[in-house]
Amino acid sequence: MGMRTYIIRRLLLLIPTIIGVTLLIFAVMQVLSPEQRAALYITSEKEAGSMEEIIEKYGLREPVYVQYFVWISQILRGNLGWNQKSPRGPVLQNILNRAPATIELTIFTAPVIIFTGIFLGVAAAVHRDKLIDHITRITSIIGWSFPSFWLGILLLAIFYAALGWVGPGRLCTEAAVFVRTPQFTSYTGIYMIDGLLNGQPWITLDALKHLILPVISLTVQSVALIVRVMRSSMLEALTKGYVVSARAKGLGQREVINKHVRRNALIPVVTLSGMLCAGLLTGVVITETIFNIPGLGQYAAHMALPPPDLAGVLGFTLFTGVLFVIVNLIVDIAYGYIDPRIRLD
Repeated sequence: MGMRTYIIRRLLLLIPTIIGVTLLIFAVMQVLSPEQRAALYITSEKEAGSMEEIIEKYGLREPVYVQYFVWISQILRGNLGWNQKSPRGPVLQNILNRAPATIELTIFTAPVIIFTGIFLGVAAAVHRDKLIDHITRITSIIGWSFPSFWLGILLLAIFYAALGWVGPGRLCTEAAVFVRTPQFTSYTGIYMIDGLLNGQPWITLDALKHLILPVISLTVQSVALIVRVMRSSMLEALTKGYVVSARAKGLGQREVINKHVRRNALIPVVTLSGMLCAGLLTGVVITETIFNIPGLGQYAAHMALPPPDLAGVLGFTLFTGVLFVIVNLIVDIAYGYIDPRIRLD
């Protein structure tokens, strides 16, 4: 099977998977009363006071299958409901407003975690039971043992409270005020990019500086898991017959590792990396809360606080479910590139 056919098959499988996600979320919604579900169809603050009209308009007392198709039609129009909590407004718009902060954090965190984890995992496996292996394993265990909330608070206590180098938030006070002035245009909502597009490199540098602590907080624990999985996968791959054959042909150690062993050992790491990126893109609640980053994680936590904002919670759940499905598709395609045998299964 060619790569194009493999990708087309995966894309076709994406449709029933997303439908399954929507069915599951819709089934959970059925435990709510029609009055509670009516909040999902509000598109303005004016409509919030006319629940009965909304119930009648969208058939919330009709058979379940009718309600499902009405709900799907609203989603396809971009209507995920209206947030009753601050910031009051359409759920989709609030999610899109929060997404740039989370994307900015992910852009720097994910590559650091993945490439550092792969490098250290390969080094530990190749030098098994040697000093570098022992150091890597010990530091991985220590890193995995650090709770992210504890490490985040510790970093703030040192670099903000004690040294005053960098504080929480996405920007310093001066920069935060400047980006709200007419002189600054928000093209993407990602300050490190918008700073360059506006000809204000100091905004970019300030945004990068404020990313250092949350990136460290997220990296320490997550990179430890990548290291352990990569090391284990490498050690297993080193025992395979094709490695013995490659060495018998006279290939050097570096060529064997880079061309044969590492590529075959990447499959479980790609899976883990995909889930890691999806988790970062849907928001890291603890880190965003500790460092006061107004991203998707902070939004989800705020919507879930009692009394919960049902439209916000369900809208975020749908967003998260679809994102994980898309990330799984990307991971499946990456499998096909890494190991051509997977395309033949």
